[in-house]
Amino acid sequence: MSALKSFFKDTVVYGIAAVLPRFINLALVAVFTSVLGKADFSDQTTWYVYAAFINVFLTMGIETAFFRYYTSEQDKGKVISSAFAILLATSLLFLIFGWILAGYATESLGFKDALFVKILVWITVLDTLAVIPFAYLRVTGRPIRFMLIKLTNITVLFIVTIFLLLMLPDLTPKYIDIFRIFGIKSDYKPGVIHIISANLVSSLITLLFLFPEMMKIKWSIDKMLIKKLLQYGWPIMVGGIAYAINENMDKLLIQHLIDKDSNGVYAACYKLGVFMSLYITAFRMGAEPFFFNHAHTDNAKKKYSIIMTWFVIFGCFSMLFVTVFIDLLAGLFIRNPIYLEGLFIVPVILLANLFSGIYNNLAIWYKLTDRTRFGMYISILGAVLTIVCLLVFVPVLGIMGGAVATLFTYSSMAIISWYLGHTYYPVPYELNKIFLLIAITIFLSALSFIYFRGHIIISCLTLCILGAVVYLVERKNLLPFIRL
Repeated sequence: MSALKSFFKDTVVYGIAAVLPRFINLALVAVFTSVLGKADFSDQTTWYVYAAFINVFLTMGIETAFFRYYTSEQDKGKVISSAFAILLATSLLFLIFGWILAGYATESLGFKDALFVKILVWITVLDTLAVIPFAYLRVTGRPIRFMLIKLTNITVLFIVTIFLLLMLPDLTPKYIDIFRIFGIKSDYKPGVIHIISANLVSSLITLLFLFPEMMKIKWSIDKMLIKKLLQYGWPIMVGGIAYAINENMDKLLIQHLIDKDSNGVYAACYKLGVFMSLYITAFRMGAEPFFFNHAHTDNAKKKYSIIMTWFVIFGCFSMLFVTVFIDLLAGLFIRNPIYLEGLFIVPVILLANLFSGIYNNLAIWYKLTDRTRFGMYISILGAVLTIVCLLVFVPVLGIMGGAVATLFTYSSMAIISWYLGHTYYPVPYELNKIFLLIAITIFLSALSFIYFRGHIIISCLTLCILGAVVYLVERKNLLPFIRL
C-alpha cells in the first residue's frame, strides 16, 4: 500500500502540472471561439496538429527511453547527456532545414504566410529541448519544481494570449503612436498568428526556466548508450506518429471531406473531450515512472491491476460528469453559439478517450518486457483503422463520423493490447468489473444526453447511481483505497 500511496501522491502533483495548463488551454477556447470564425478556428487547429506531428518526430521516443535506462544504468550522467545530445542534434538540424524551406512549406501546409511555418519550427525546437530536463525532474522526484515551471508556462501563455486577442484591439486606437514602433497598425485585428505567437513566447520562457537543469548536464556521451536509446525509442516514435494520426487525422481530413466550417465546429466541440484527456494525462504522468520503478517489486502485477480498476472508475465518473453537465460546460468554454451544433459528438469522444487511457495503461507489458515494437505495431494498426474509418464514416455520418472512427480505433487498440499483454506479461485485470462499469456509464450517459439534458437534479442523481454501483462492486477495496 505504501507504494500505491506514493504513486497517487505523485499523480496528484504531476497531475496539477499537466492538467492545469491543459485546463487553461481549454478556457482559452472560449476566447478563441469568440474571436475566430469557424474557418479560422479550423486553421489554428490545423497548425497545432502539424506541431504535434513534428514534436513526435523530433523527440524520437527518447523520453521513454530515458526513463528506461536511467533506472537501469549505473552512470546516470551518461544517460542524461546522451539523451539530451540526441534531441539537441535533431532540433538543430530541423531548425536549419525548417528555416530554409519555410517558404516552400507554406503553401503545401495550407498557411497564408511563411511566418506561420517559421514560428512552428521555433516552437517545436524549443519544446523538444525541454523534454529531457523535464524528464530529469520527474525521474529524480522533483515534482514541485516540475509543476512550478509548467504553471509558469501556461501563465505566460494565458497572459500574452489575452493581451494580444482581447486587450490590444482596444488599446491600439488610443496608443497607436507607441504601437507603430512595434509594427502594429491602427486596423489591428487579432487572428491565428497572434495565438501561435503567444505560444512561442511561453515556450521560450519555459526553456529559460529549465536552464539550470541543462547546465547540470555533464557531457559524457556514450555511443553505445545512444545506440540503445535510439533502438528503444524508435518504435515508440513510430507508435507516437501513429498515435498522432489517431488523435489528429480527423481534424485534417474533415476539412477536406466536408469543409473548414464543419471542421471548426468539430474541433471546438472536440475540446470538451479534453476533460477526459486531462484526467488521462494526470494519471500517465504519475503512472509511467511508477510502472518502471516498481516492476521488480513484490505483487507488482497486482498493483497494476488495482491501478487499472481505479483508473476506469474515475474515468467513468469523468465521462458521466461531462455528459450530464454538457450544456453548462459548453456555455462556459464555447462562448459562440455557432459552434454548439456539434455537441452531440462529445459523449462519443469521451468514451473514445477513456479507451485511449485504458490502452495507455495496458501498454506497460511491452514497455517492461522491452517489446516496444508491439506498441509500434498496434499503433500503426490504429492509424490505419483511423484513416479507413474516417474515409468511410465521415461522408456518411458527417462530423459524427470522426467521433465514431476515434472510438472504434481506440477500443480496438485496447482489446488487441490486452490480448497480447495477457500472453507476454499477464496482469490479473478485473475485467468483469471494468466492463460492467463502462457499460453502466454508457447507459447512464445516453439516457441523460437524450432524455434529460439540462435537468440538474436528474444529472446529480445519475452521478449518485454510478457512485452506488462503484460502491457495490468495489466495497471490499474502497476503505483501504481511501486510507491511501
